[in-house]
Amino acid sequence: MTSLCYPQYGNGARLDGDMLILSKVGSIKVKLHRELCGGGLLGAKTVCIRRAAGNKWYATISCAPSGHPPTNPLPYEPKAVGIAVGTSTFGTLSDGSKIANPRFFKREQKVLATAQRRLEKVAKGTPEREKRKAIIRRIHVRIANKRSDFAHKLSRQLVSTYGVIALEDLNILGMMAEHKVIFGNKLNKSLADVAWHQFAQFVVYKAADAGRQCVQVDPRNTSKMCSRCRMLVPKALSDRIHDCPHCGLVLDRDHNAAINILALGLQGVNAGLPDEVVEAQAL
Repeated sequence: MTSLCYPQYGNGARLDGDMLILSKVGSIKVKLHRELCGGGLLGAKTVCIRRAAGNKWYATISCAPSGHPPTNPLPYEPKAVGIAVGTSTFGTLSDGSKIANPRFFKREQKVLATAQRRLEKVAKGTPEREKRKAIIRRIHVRIANKRSDFAHKLSRQLVSTYGVIALEDLNILGMMAEHKVIFGNKLNKSLADVAWHQFAQFVVYKAADAGRQCVQVDPRNTSKMCSRCRMLVPKALSDRIHDCPHCGLVLDRDHNAAINILALGLQGVNAGLPDEVVEAQAL
């Protein structure tokens, strides 16, 4: 068994302090990584227990939105930022600064390949093969933990710094399917390794918890549109510089896209900021 779901909180599954009480299983001590949202225990709906790689067990409690105030509100912050994600760099902010791509899977790829070759040398069904399978699982867990830790720390930094955060609403699975046909699996490895979706999820819930605004905008034409004159400038995927023939703006492609994402995000939330701040951030 790798998962178990209780469709109704309180009917077979409930929290009692730091203990999770499950029918026909018993009481299990848990580590709550954050308080339940959605009105706390009153808003809890379902409980799912799953076993992850490395034989670690996790409990996921889903909660209904409650409309309650943020749990850990931060002071008002007028600064806003747009973020264009990429693979050469993890992301580019609308102020032009870049976030390096840690490439966790690529760093561990040789170690993983060695472990997989060692696995193939052992006969199936033997205890030694199970040991070597466990080594491979631990490598995958280590990669996932590093990626998650990076996304948590970066999302926390952004939420603490900016009052409005604009992100691209990307269809990652659709992008991977399209890129597999055109480029093969190499680019898809990079897309999976960068884990944009996980990062966006962390930003969204941290922003809600802190009373910040996070907006996900339609990414269409954000790379093509000139952030100064708003004209479309067609580009190939390999073109890394935005060179507008209409107004003469020359800018890093991702920086140009990040400015456009910020402008769309401010429109989406109607900013909620003073006019002079909105104008300054949208330039």
